[in-house]
Amino acid sequence: MPKILVLCTGNSCRSIIAEALINAKLEGFEARSSGVKPSGKVNPNAKKVLQAHGIWDESYHSKELSELEGEEFDLVVTVCDHAKETCPIFPKPIPKIHEGFEDPDGKAYEAFEKTYEEIESRLLPRIEAIFNGEK
Repeated sequence: MPKILVLCTGNSCRSIIAEALINAKLEGFEARSSGVKPSGKVNPNAKKVLQAHGIWDESYHSKELSELEGEEFDLVVTVCDHAKETCPIFPKPIPKIHEGFEDPDGKAYEAFEKTYEEIESRLLPRIEAIFNGEK
């Protein structure tokens, strides 16, 4: 089962939404998320949009990469430019891709719904294509 790490800056919105979408919509994939400077909390609107789509899980939380130490990943996905620029080096080479999304933090609920839809329509097919041998 391919394991994917989704990195963002605060790990409160985009990366949590991406983690939940991958886990819910991509059969045979497992995702975890982390922040390069985690906020320590999930944005209430990110949680609300995931609940509205029936894919919220209480295990989702904002965390530092050190919390995932020892886990092996098959792909690292950065979903914001800051995470792309500061993506850590891993002990063994891991393929990395970047798919940036506008940060909905501080915006109305509709911005979170838009982010959810963009991640579902852009990132999920890209991940599937990578693991199906497409470019």
